[in-house]
Amino acid sequence: MASSEQALPAFVRLAGHTLRWRLLTELAASDLRVRELMTLVGAPQNLVSYHLRLLRDGGLVTATRSSHDGRDSYYRLDLDRCGQAMADAGAALHPALHPALGGVPEPPAPPPRSPRLSVLFACTGNSARSPVAEALLRRHTAGQVTVTSAGSRPAAQMNPHAVRVLRERYGIDIAGRRPRHLDTLRGRRFDYVITLCDKVREVCPEFGDHARWIHWSTPDPAAAGRSEHDVHAALGRVTADIDTRIRHLLPVLAQTPEAHS
Repeated sequence: MASSEQALPAFVRLAGHTLRWRLLTELAASDLRVRELMTLVGAPQNLVSYHLRLLRDGGLVTATRSSHDGRDSYYRLDLDRCGQAMADAGAALHPALHPALGGVPEPPAPPPRSPRLSVLFACTGNSARSPVAEALLRRHTAGQVTVTSAGSRPAAQMNPHAVRVLRERYGIDIAGRRPRHLDTLRGRRFDYVITLCDKVREVCPEFGDHARWIHWSTPDPAAAGRSEHDVHAALGRVTADIDTRIRHLLPVLAQTPEAHS
């Protein structure tokens, strides 16, 4: 007969540990490096690394090399895997807790408010990742959020593969858009500043104490290879990943309290 410990669902075994739960909570908000997690959870590196390894082995957390410093890595929580693991745990407790069939409903968009929430997406060239995120969030929120994107070293023009992917897969046209510099936004007020590349995270200017900072460590599709096919395929994967992240962001925006001056 199986022991009670063996009978525990995988998510319960992983998330039931206090330190691992704190790591999951921090990674639910932003991609982070080990030293940042050490500070946030107040634990030494060997302990943080050990529990991160368990979370990675359990499929809840992934790690990617930093494009800013290849000796470093960013850890990311796979929210879809977490959601499925939590649903499996509920179903293991009682069939009535099994999630309804038919797919996951679209997360709620932020309710209308005045002034509207404002979100800035930043990457290096502002030619692919950040304008893709800008376009997708604007689509998902039906214009209820003020969305902007910019780069630390803007490219001369939009990445044609980003334009093509958005047009073909999402019916969004950004062909007429021009990359812009982050410096042009100094003095603007943002509720959220979301960096999409590791390099820009290190140089992004401050936008006041009000802004909430989030990092999505997203690979540069231009580094995928030299062929047009490789770059286009990489842009498709990156765009799908950003769209997933946007869907996860929507409930966060919907629950953001209004700021009071």
